[in-house]
Amino acid sequence: MDLVLLCVFLPLITVAWGQYGDYYYGPYNYGDNDEWVNVYRQGFNFQCPHGQVIVAVRSVFNKKEGSDRLWNYACMPAAQSLGEPTECWWEEINRAGTEWYQTCSNNGLVAGFQSQYFPSVLDREWQFYCCRYSRRCPYSCWLTTEYPGHYGEDMDMMMYTYDYYIRGATTTFSAVDRDRQWKFIVCRMTEYDCPFQNV
Repeated sequence: MDLVLLCVFLPLITVAWGQYGDYYYGPYNYGDNDEWVNVYRQGFNFQCPHGQVIVAVRSVFNKKEGSDRLWNYACMPAAQSLGEPTECWWEEINRAGTEWYQTCSNNGLVAGFQSQYFPSVLDREWQFYCCRYSRRCPYSCWLTTEYPGHYGEDMDMMMYTYDYYIRGATTTFSAVDRDRQWKFIVCRMTEYDCPFQNV
């Protein structure tokens, strides 16, 4: 009887493992728990090591500190199928106090963040550091849920699926809470060069 059950359930287990086998669950190395890439009300510049991309974003909000946030990021190497980055650059600045939507141009992937705090609006301006991998193109793109879930909350966004990459973000800004919610633009990348190029 046990052998019959094994023969029935083994194929089901194999199928389930095949469906979920491409998921990668951290742990992401943020550094020490008390280590942040910035201090309140100060600018920062964070770049992943060469060949790595952003896979996790962590942040805590403090209204008493100018409605500002502390930030930390985790990086992981891009898939070997993408090869080495062929070029990297800083995107245009996204102004403080406004909503915005931006993806890395030239089919790039987010490999860093730069930010400057502006006390006049109690908000930050942002830039993405982007890297292009040969002529690979994005596909199967989607938006994550909002991070944080509500203004003023801590946020902890992690990429759980391997071979999906952050290509940009859209944000909303609350003039009341003086905080931002983020939805990250996530895509897969082709394993071959393609002729398409985004702007």
